[in-house]
Amino acid sequence: MGEWYAERESRFDGAIVWTRHVPQGPVRPVLPDGCLDLLWIDGRLIVAGPDSHAYEPSEGTGGRFTGIRFAPGTAPALLGVPAYELRDLRVDLADLWPGAQVRILTERIADAADPAAALESLALRRAAATEPPDPLMRSVAGQLAQGRSVAATAHTAGLGARQLHRRSLAAFGYGPKTLARVLRLQRALALVGTGMPYADAALAAGCTDQAHLAREMRELAGTTLTAYCEALAKSDTAQPSGSRTTA
Repeated sequence: MGEWYAERESRFDGAIVWTRHVPQGPVRPVLPDGCLDLLWIDGRLIVAGPDSHAYEPSEGTGGRFTGIRFAPGTAPALLGVPAYELRDLRVDLADLWPGAQVRILTERIADAADPAAALESLALRRAAATEPPDPLMRSVAGQLAQGRSVAATAHTAGLGARQLHRRSLAAFGYGPKTLARVLRLQRALALVGTGMPYADAALAAGCTDQAHLAREMRELAGTTLTAYCEALAKSDTAQPSGSRTTA
């Protein structure tokens, strides 16, 4: 069986529940997407923090991986930790929550017929017992995802530059300019994935030209557009570049 990926919208607002099978061999890098994921891997609950650059998974034997990918700004309240503390990290959930609680959750998911549904239920139960995500920062993420400038977004949010930066660190793991770059790259890659020429995708996503997109690809993704597209073509089923696999 080759590599495959499947996802669906979650009942947790803005989240995606996904499952991925990776055959034995090298695992493709994970590109930054502004999201945090809660993962079920090899009987462990792991939190994947927001990436500021391509994450290179450790060598492994492949397998089946399950996760719930939270929209930018929605996971810190759920996890009880600011996003910047998890930036570019993969940590055990037991490092963030009481060990006894995590052991119970781990056993529950291990016994579940559908680990993806069990992960989703975990997130929903936790959300019911915690404060909701900061609605203003969710709005900021939505505006940046649509391609609005940081200055215009700050004005609409009624925040000064320093306020927006500080609250963005807590909500997203990095400042609004970095989040805007990450989301712009994701928009461009989504367009490239439809077959749109690189130059057209660059402009449509908000880059000044194809060379600008190429620079962003090298700096944020650590690869080239050509190499990225070739790697996707080798997969049985393409998946979003932000889907996480291994700690």
